[in-house]
Amino acid sequence: MNTVKKIAMAMLVALPVFAHAGEAVVKWQDFNGYRDVRPSNEPKGSYHKHIATSFEKHFNKLAEELPEGYKFNVEVTELDLAGDVRFGGMNDLRIVKPIYFPRIEFKYSVTDKDGKVLSESDKVELKDMGFMDKIKMGRDEEFYYDKRLITDWFNKELMPQIVPS
Repeated sequence: MNTVKKIAMAMLVALPVFAHAGEAVVKWQDFNGYRDVRPSNEPKGSYHKHIATSFEKHFNKLAEELPEGYKFNVEVTELDLAGDVRFGGMNDLRIVKPIYFPRIEFKYSVTDKDGKVLSESDKVELKDMGFMDKIKMGRDEEFYYDKRLITDWFNKELMPQIVPS
């Protein structure tokens, strides 16, 4: 039993060495200027706030992969959510079909703890015309396809620049 306690204590002490703790700062433009962020069954203002909160959490979750003290600055310049809002009787519905693929454009920079810019771009354009052809992993999450688009870019394009293997 004493050995188990020692191992547990060693893990608690060593775990922070392997932890990452970057942060994200997300800036939005006027939601009325984005291509498709129309609500289905919610007032426009609260839906836009909901989108902002959800995507900011996602960007922060990704930024946690960055080393401690790093900052992932993002400005979303265009957003076209997967699906399209259609009239469905008394309520509008967001219908997700392959022809309504997700698109997002943004500017970004990644800075280290000293404020030195490690990577940046004035225009990143992401779209996934085959978004419904891929296996959907995990539980049904809102804005799943849109977030997966960002996650794929982050892991395949950005992370190798910041944390070379």
